Amino acid sequence: MNSTETSNSWDAVVVGSGIGGLVCAAYLAVSGKRVLVAEQGGVAGGNSHVFRRRRAYEFDVGVHYLGDCGPDGLLPAVLDGLGLHERLTYREMNPDAFDRIVIPGATLDMPADWATYRKRLQEACPDDAAGIDTFLDVVAGLGTERRDAIVAAEDLPMSELPQHAPQSVAWGRRTLTELFDHCGLSPRARTLLAAQSPNYGMAPDEATVALHATVTDHYIRGAYYPQGGGQMLAAGLLEVIRAHGGTLRTYSRVTRIAVEEGRTRGVEFADGSRAPAPVVVSNADYRRTMLDLVGAQNLPRRLAAKTRDARMALPWAAVYVALDRDIEQHPNLWWYRGDDIERFYAGLRAGTVEGGSDFLFASFASGKDDVTPRICPPGHSNFQLMTLCPPGFEQWGVSTGPAAGEKYRRNPVYQKEKARLTDAVLDAAEELLGPLRGHLTHLETATPLTHERFTLSSGGTPFGMAHWGAAGARPDSATFIEGLYIAGADTRYGNGITGSAVSGIACAGRILDRRLMHEVHTGSVLSDPSLLPERGEGWDPLDVSRGDDVLL
Repeated sequence: MNSTETSNSWDAVVVGSGIGGLVCAAYLAVSGKRVLVAEQGGVAGGNSHVFRRRRAYEFDVGVHYLGDCGPDGLLPAVLDGLGLHERLTYREMNPDAFDRIVIPGATLDMPADWATYRKRLQEACPDDAAGIDTFLDVVAGLGTERRDAIVAAEDLPMSELPQHAPQSVAWGRRTLTELFDHCGLSPRARTLLAAQSPNYGMAPDEATVALHATVTDHYIRGAYYPQGGGQMLAAGLLEVIRAHGGTLRTYSRVTRIAVEEGRTRGVEFADGSRAPAPVVVSNADYRRTMLDLVGAQNLPRRLAAKTRDARMALPWAAVYVALDRDIEQHPNLWWYRGDDIERFYAGLRAGTVEGGSDFLFASFASGKDDVTPRICPPGHSNFQLMTLCPPGFEQWGVSTGPAAGEKYRRNPVYQKEKARLTDAVLDAAEELLGPLRGHLTHLETATPLTHERFTLSSGGTPFGMAHWGAAGARPDSATFIEGLYIAGADTRYGNGITGSAVSGIACAGRILDRRLMHEVHTGSVLSDPSLLPERGEGWDPLDVSRGDDVLL
């Protein structure tokens, strides 16, 4: 690359290669657009990518399980619409217990069925039976309404919302705590009901009922794991993008989105090169997109202030573990030391609860995919132990963070806190799973700073913004700048793999002026699968997800 403007121009540049960006790029590509995907790291996939260690283990960064992947599922519809039906297999987890919630004095196995879920909750909290009925009626109804809206042929007129989406009107933008209070639920019942809230990284007093309902409904439609690991998703999408003339450029950090006279003109890279395009889709962190890449000085004053003041969802830390024995754990585990989840979140936000001590999420890749040999050798185990951390970087001895270029890995305060967190997580895991330390063959910890370094996500969270102005408000796909669009975890479509994928297809639909989600959910395939490359012996999704060796 030289430091001058490239001679080629593009129909669209997608900034960031998370699932939202790749889905958007793929649908633009199959619609005849010439697309460039720019990724600041070395491998595409964002939070869906994997990494390998010791030539024996492959660890997922963010794909721990997927919901709603049955014949009518949202994510399969998005990917099948690109001709990937034969290339992705979704392995269903135990429909009677895909999650296990463990709190003092109670264990609840999460089923893929509303009636069984209701029964088990009421057996665990008999004094809350009536309130649980009210709560689940609202959540189940609202989850269905939200999903129906995603796949609908057109938006409902505002005048028809009370009739066709009554729970959305009544509860959609209210907080989970408000619904808990309305139902008169005890702390114990609230803890069981919100136990999986770390899936979106927000406490009940800031998460909307709509967000909670969407995530709960998503998994109650069935929990799945992609055979071959999370990298299979990005690899398949890149096969589509390339087959239709698109390009992935890695190690290419975008430093500016060029805007002239109210419309985008393309992007500039850290090396001084440029990629002109009339359309730019940012799959990057929204705050960085607007405040840094576009520039706060170019934003309306109120939008700049709202974006600057946005509060991010809580960050994760993850401990990646391999053992020389099979611990035979298949359901995900959600463990809390106490039975008052609202007190736990309050302590976490105040910094009086340390990460790793009071909450643990354990996800067992080797139990969910026992046919892919690169996950781990036979007889071994591969799993992740994850925990929420307090917001901010102060406890890590860091001020501005790695996205701003701050070095941290040799910082003694950081090293001490990372070691403390790792030990706390292992201590909690041994309470649940029995002795582990004597069987460790690999141990590696990723902190919120690790996450920010690799994804440039503000605060090191994979969940996007918790609060952007009004409760439940998040950006839509289009922006006030002509030609600039947004996809990913910060948008109104929610976080997680499926939320990001839906944001991507919605963004492409906005650009193309088509209701793409409705089209593919009703069976349309918009690409030609015969154009996709053959997968020969030794085909590797990680190799497919690396950058193209081309001169732009």
